[in-house]
Amino acid sequence: MNSETHNSTPTPKSAPDVLIFEPKTEGHHLPWLRMITEDLLGAGLRLTLAIDDRPETRKRVEDQLGEVLDRVTVMSAASPEALAQGRFDPLQVAQCLEKSGAARVFMPCFDEIASALLRRAAFGLRPPTVLKGRLGFIYHRPRVLMPAGLSINRILKQRGFLRLLRGGWFDRILLLDEFLAAEQSASPAGKIFSFLPTPAPRTYCVPRAEARRRLGLSEDKRIFLFYGGGYRRKGLHLAVEAMASLPENNSAFLLCAGQQPRDPELAAGMKRLEGAGRVMSLNRYVTTEEEELCFCACDAVLVPYIKHFGVSAVLSQAVMADRMVIASDEELTGRRVRDYHLGLLFPSGNAAALAECIASASRMTEAETAPFLHAINQYRPQCTREAFARALRTSFGVVN
Repeated sequence: MNSETHNSTPTPKSAPDVLIFEPKTEGHHLPWLRMITEDLLGAGLRLTLAIDDRPETRKRVEDQLGEVLDRVTVMSAASPEALAQGRFDPLQVAQCLEKSGAARVFMPCFDEIASALLRRAAFGLRPPTVLKGRLGFIYHRPRVLMPAGLSINRILKQRGFLRLLRGGWFDRILLLDEFLAAEQSASPAGKIFSFLPTPAPRTYCVPRAEARRRLGLSEDKRIFLFYGGGYRRKGLHLAVEAMASLPENNSAFLLCAGQQPRDPELAAGMKRLEGAGRVMSLNRYVTTEEEELCFCACDAVLVPYIKHFGVSAVLSQAVMADRMVIASDEELTGRRVRDYHLGLLFPSGNAAALAECIASASRMTEAETAPFLHAINQYRPQCTREAFARALRTSFGVVN
């Protein structure tokens, strides 16, 4: 890594156009950082990355970002203590901006500092002055743009957000929800809002029969994929309960790929399904190759999230793999599946209703699945890397 320390400032000649502040390394953070960095470099912008550069995370960063690191300047986003504890605030962003000499700062995940920033702003406490008019970001979970109801906490955050918005503190705000982005674009401050599609990280091209052979899966089953961490909010326990309730002669088979939490009840349910020959579980880190095989081997993808606010990368992956989904009928994922006709919906949290959807999908003929596949083909351009790059560059005023 070409590392700039906190005590050094680039000369004006080499001063970056944009500082990208991304201190997280888990989950989607590094893949998104790579996409953003590639796309802005491709648009001719000079970049500095403020990241977690501790020795214990360096290999992960280098594995994910690869040769991109040779084309940027790198600096530490915060102290080793703050990075280890995951504590981030606007002051760290301001310090990095000043030391980088960049014209502006962009946060791939504003949510990391949003709560503290907005609550303070509600009481008239402003962010560091250096950030005014220079702070742009992707807002993954913009609850402040939704009705607050009786939530005092959200009312305060909304008040703080509006103060900062009207005060000219924000440079650009990218939303992952196309419906919310359209609504905000029509507001008085609409010019700084734009929609950023959620792309699948790759295409999925392995023939279904070959993918099943390589994973050791049967050809005579209807395979339903649950992909990702098996946390309760992601609904794996609902999928397990639904599968267990189906008749023995049903052809449905559960393919579960991703690290599962230590949940005794979930583990017991998975063991019963394994004993009945109705599940294959890849309970570990799933490689890129295995991910592609899983999406290509399945017939449908389960997205049984519970109160999941925001986007689902799994939905984009299913679309790119040309697979229909079965999803909870709530929040953005439910609306997309309903409005774009991407699959079947069931009431959130209802395992019996999920079982009915799985049973229905397992009986579908090619003629019955054809309308879903046609709709998925129409929606696919919104899930591509090209769509992401185009929207990101447009928000920066550069398109090439």
